[in-house]
Amino acid sequence: MPRVVLTGLGALTPVGNTADEFWSALLQGRSGVGPITKFDPAGYPTRIAGEVKNFDPLDFVDKKEARRLDPFLQYAMACAAMAVQDAALDTDKVDGTRFGVLIGSGIGGITTLLETHRVLLEKGPDRVSPFFIPMMIVNMASGLVSMRYGAKGPNSSVVTACATGNHAIGDSFKIIQRGEADVMIAGGSEAIVVPLTIAGFCSMKAMSTRNDEPTKAMRPFDAQRDGFVCGEGAGLVVLESLDHARHRDARIYAEIVGYGMTSDAHHMTAPDPEGDGAARAMVAALRDGRRRCTTTSSRRLRSSGSSAITHGAWPSRRPSR
Repeated sequence: MPRVVLTGLGALTPVGNTADEFWSALLQGRSGVGPITKFDPAGYPTRIAGEVKNFDPLDFVDKKEARRLDPFLQYAMACAAMAVQDAALDTDKVDGTRFGVLIGSGIGGITTLLETHRVLLEKGPDRVSPFFIPMMIVNMASGLVSMRYGAKGPNSSVVTACATGNHAIGDSFKIIQRGEADVMIAGGSEAIVVPLTIAGFCSMKAMSTRNDEPTKAMRPFDAQRDGFVCGEGAGLVVLESLDHARHRDARIYAEIVGYGMTSDAHHMTAPDPEGDGAARAMVAALRDGRRRCTTTSSRRLRSSGSSAITHGAWPSRRPSR
């Protein structure tokens, strides 16, 4: 069974527009949460979010294409470019039929949906853009990236709220492990800092209202936690079979050795108060890792929602490059 390694990183976040900037901010403990600037949040219980800053889509796509892409698609395209470049992957030399893409999003093109609905009401159905549906649907991120790089292998998307990115990476890991692809671009993209989305989360009473202390609002394990904070951006990785990565002498960040996913089967939005689903996902990932890898000397765990991935450490680890 093929071993699977991570060789490329792309990140566009509220604390940095590259993987290096993102990693540096994490090491410094910097928060990307601040007052919402993308619309006037007056009257909203929550007026803070994690916004991407100083992003220019024209650095990654031409002006004509940028106009046809919802922000979540712009973010995905940017991160794909960064991840491919970071992996030093010459996509012209990759067997396209064994090169896949799996990018998810919790909500997808909500900006496009709202703007197009406004056009429909104000100007009528004849003025709705023919690009409306492609700009909005979640799987278009994977589709566009596959077209950009000639990836003709497995192509899909996943929509699982907060666990989306983990599921996309975990599912891609399994695709390579099953021998269905040699290379996968995987991860998630989100652009939800818009009035309707923020209003919806506010109505759920799910978000922090620590508007006067935005940098201290996101505190998931704190006894004084009062909710989550919406954020936007994207994060994509390049995964490869170990043999494929070694054949091209790729730099390897880590090896993925286990993956587990579960469901609380508890509530539409609230997790099981005992952490049942998260705990079982971690156990499943560790069990999968023990069963499938006998050569990895160390393992770490990361989890999101009801998914978990175990991976082994390699000598060349971030932040050194």
